[in-house]
Amino acid sequence: MNRRQFLKTSTAAIGLASFSSTLLSGVETTVKKRDLKKGYMLNAFPGKELPLLQKFKMLKAAGYDGVEPSSHLDQDEVLRARDESGLLIPSVSCGHDSRALSQATADERAKGVEGVKQTLRDAKRYGASSILVVPGDVSKETSYADAYQRVQTELRKAVPLAEELGVKIALENVWNHFLLSPLEAARFVDEFNSPAVGWHFDVGNVIFLGQPEQWIRILGKRIQKLHIKEYSRKKLNERGWRAGFNVEYLEGDNDWPAVMKALDEISYHGWGIAEPAWRPEGVEPAVRLKQIAEKMDQIFAM
Repeated sequence: MNRRQFLKTSTAAIGLASFSSTLLSGVETTVKKRDLKKGYMLNAFPGKELPLLQKFKMLKAAGYDGVEPSSHLDQDEVLRARDESGLLIPSVSCGHDSRALSQATADERAKGVEGVKQTLRDAKRYGASSILVVPGDVSKETSYADAYQRVQTELRKAVPLAEELGVKIALENVWNHFLLSPLEAARFVDEFNSPAVGWHFDVGNVIFLGQPEQWIRILGKRIQKLHIKEYSRKKLNERGWRAGFNVEYLEGDNDWPAVMKALDEISYHGWGIAEPAWRPEGVEPAVRLKQIAEKMDQIFAM
């Protein structure tokens, strides 16, 4: 073996040894933990008859970091539950009051605006950074074009308050027959020309429309919060659209590794809030909460 061959062989051996040592040390195989916190939408709590404080404490015990309450609750009671449980409140849901934003009558639309404003006030007091708003509704009585114009016009009346309070209005994709593509959703947000308007992305709600990971890449930094929900196209086809939600996490049609990859690509960090639609019979609330928390851990690690 000449000197050049010796050096080439020695260098390769050193490189292989170094590579093997790195693998054994676990440096290259360690998966970076995503900066995602687990939340739970209070409206989906399995055991609605329980007192608010008990719900909060059960969520904390099950491993959640925060909770998403609805608006128009007793603020003092919510704050007591928050402080005694140690949960954070990252978001407040406006419920379905905001569907009135697209109604034909001015009085109904005004109720929707006031509902959004009250939710902003609740969120500010709780320390939440955004609110979940359903952007109206399209129906036989309300055309798509009318909904587009009405919702924008009415929401603009709440934007100054959102900017003043430092709380974002995050529009959620729901089954309201409106804003049915990610390109349109992004455009709708951008037309407000305000950093106080963004998106609350529900992963499960777009399965019947397309691929959630594609929505994520297009919406990008507009996404303020995530709803973590599962959906089954098979059940949709066999039993109707509502049946599609009756599926356990990781057993539906969400491609969770692709969803997580897309979130990494847009550098999303913050909250993934569970909104489980399926409630198996005979499972105690505390057990079910723990099951969902464990499923979310699996999803976030994909």
